[in-house]
Amino acid sequence: MNGKPKTRGSQGQTTGIYKLESIKDVAESLNITNLSDLVATALANDVEYRLHQVVEEAARFMRHGRRTTLTVSDMDQAFKVLNIEPLYGHSQHNPPVFRRAVPYTNNANVGPVYFVEDEEIDFDRVLREEKIALPKGVTWTAHWLAVEGVQPQIPENPPVIVKEGDVPAPLNAKTNGVVVTPAGGVKKLQQTAIQGQQQQQLVKQVLSRELQLYYTRLTASLTNNSFSGPDELKRRSAAIGSLSQDAGLQALLPYLIRWVSESVVAVLKDGGQAEQDGHTLETMLDVIGALMRNTTLFIEPYLHQLLPPLLSLLLHSTLPSPNAVVLRTKSAQTLAELLRKHSTTYPSLAPRIMKTLLLALISPEKSTHIGTREGAVRGLVGVGKEAVRKGLVEGGGARVIGNEVSSGLPGGDGLATVVMEALAIMKPSDKRDDEMDTMESLREDGELVDQLTSKLGDHFARRVLAEGDRGWARSLLEGEGQ
Repeated sequence: MNGKPKTRGSQGQTTGIYKLESIKDVAESLNITNLSDLVATALANDVEYRLHQVVEEAARFMRHGRRTTLTVSDMDQAFKVLNIEPLYGHSQHNPPVFRRAVPYTNNANVGPVYFVEDEEIDFDRVLREEKIALPKGVTWTAHWLAVEGVQPQIPENPPVIVKEGDVPAPLNAKTNGVVVTPAGGVKKLQQTAIQGQQQQQLVKQVLSRELQLYYTRLTASLTNNSFSGPDELKRRSAAIGSLSQDAGLQALLPYLIRWVSESVVAVLKDGGQAEQDGHTLETMLDVIGALMRNTTLFIEPYLHQLLPPLLSLLLHSTLPSPNAVVLRTKSAQTLAELLRKHSTTYPSLAPRIMKTLLLALISPEKSTHIGTREGAVRGLVGVGKEAVRKGLVEGGGARVIGNEVSSGLPGGDGLATVVMEALAIMKPSDKRDDEMDTMESLREDGELVDQLTSKLGDHFARRVLAEGDRGWARSLLEGEGQ
């Protein structure tokens, strides 16, 4: 009696759909070989319960989706709800295709075996198909989002939203110096008088009313026809002081620089020699100097617009006679200040300016332009000692000017004085008494005389020897005065 229940219990251990052999196969893959039937049966029942739970939860999503087919996405949602890690690599857009394997034995106890079908690739078909071009890689490009506060109408920028009451722009209308075609293309144009009028209108459109009023009063006080009265001089000094100290003028900076350039060009183009023209040019130089002294202004993007008026005042041959020397001297000083502040940021700035001055100094076309030669020499002094050496000594500028002065060039004496002043900056700072000598003793040194004559020409070699400074003469030849 006691043995029968045990036999029934051992024979009555049944499982559901999930067989205990599957549990044992998994256990063997995990290197568990002594798994008992009782444990395998319990695990099989639990696995079947979990499968039913997942399928039931997925069926809820299927019913809420008004569908009659259970999809992979329903199973994924069920896994998320039950906090089970999802199965990766299965998608409803690319469902796996299962094929039934042909049984390899006639054993009736072996159930059907299914496998995922792999697509067979025909190489002939692949070779015949058109090759797919790879997409272009990620690249970077730059364009102007806004120029002087105005957004260019180019394809890269968002379209301009037309507000109520705005007048639509005509076809081929200009924006920031370009013509916008109906197709969205952009064509560059040269600056014309119409562009100047549009830029003049831009001041009233972009700037605030306060800055517009400031700009109007500032330009009116600096372009007054009379600077002789005390009130006019006071207003002019106040305007220059405001430019050099006031903050909040960054938005006005491009318009001030353009106004300076236009004023300088207007005076030089007309060839004015009146005293008033000289005062106007001096005022423009004062404005440039004030803008450079203002520490609140970011002036570096506008250096290429400041250099043309400075070099024009320095190298123009017909400046107003009463103010010519003052204008060139002040231009050279302003240029030196500009290089001192910004040459470290732009290393190529000083060499480019030096090249321009050298061309103006030794160009044969400038042989009769005393003012251009004088301005070039003063500009080299402003650049520095190395520029004077390369321009007057190594470049042959002093030799060319000396030959012209010796041939009786009108006004050559003043130009020769300027050259001697430029050469004087090459004097060594630590003079020694044993190097001071007379002209006769220096002439006895034939090698020194020959070298000075070949470098400076006969005219300036005699004038340097007349100073009796042997250290200066050597520094001009060997570079010891730097």
